[in-house]
Amino acid sequence: MNILDKIVIDKRKEVDLRKSLIPVYQLEQSVLFERKTNSLAQNLKASNTGIIAEHKRRSPSKSVINQGLNVQDVASGYENAGVCGMSVLTDVKYFGGAIDDLLLARASCNLPLLRKEFIIDEYQIFEAKAYGADVILLIAAILTRAEIKQFSELAKSLNLDVLLEVHNEEELHKSIMPSLDMLGVNNRNLKTFEVSLDTSKQLSQLIPNDFVKVSESGISSVEAIKELQPYGYKGFLIGENFMKTDNPGESAAKFIKELAGL
Repeated sequence: MNILDKIVIDKRKEVDLRKSLIPVYQLEQSVLFERKTNSLAQNLKASNTGIIAEHKRRSPSKSVINQGLNVQDVASGYENAGVCGMSVLTDVKYFGGAIDDLLLARASCNLPLLRKEFIIDEYQIFEAKAYGADVILLIAAILTRAEIKQFSELAKSLNLDVLLEVHNEEELHKSIMPSLDMLGVNNRNLKTFEVSLDTSKQLSQLIPNDFVKVSESGISSVEAIKELQPYGYKGFLIGENFMKTDNPGESAAKFIKELAGL
């Protein structure tokens, strides 16, 4: 069993528990449920840098990245740095995140917020909306085509952007549908945790131009982004690179200035 299989098994238990505590009708009554969302896809299209900066405390591949920072400071730091959006990991067991991190980030910035989560149930999409997210992540490796359609159409009905993540050609072919806004290519093999930018390069020509192309994982240098931009990528998800520093916002600001050639 690989790490992804384990995560999904644990996630099903976690979601069942959350559903029993806070039913969907209660989520729909949340103050944030009515808020107008910000489009990450539009921000990326309009940007020359396209940075989506992440809040991540730890990961299965790197264990602890940074436990000492509070989400509010990270969110306002990223906003001041001029990122296009912020990814907030809400998985507790494997990434040390929390759904409340979304609320805290939402209270601290106006950036489009991506709920970075292993979504396996419609409930998590209602939850994302209720806690202030603007975008959800769907991972093709853990979903059927029917689920991708069901979840992405629900998200669109709630005015959420949808970023669908693929790792290979097979996942890409089963996933392409009009209810997606962005297609993300994860350069990390989730079975071996090895990272290669070639994954993004190889899959780029198979992604129709109707979708905003996003490259994820293993992007830690301005050179990597410059290498990927000619392949049509407009978005670059950067997690550990900023989070492993004492001031992620400052690190993001330096990175964006260098990327913009300032």
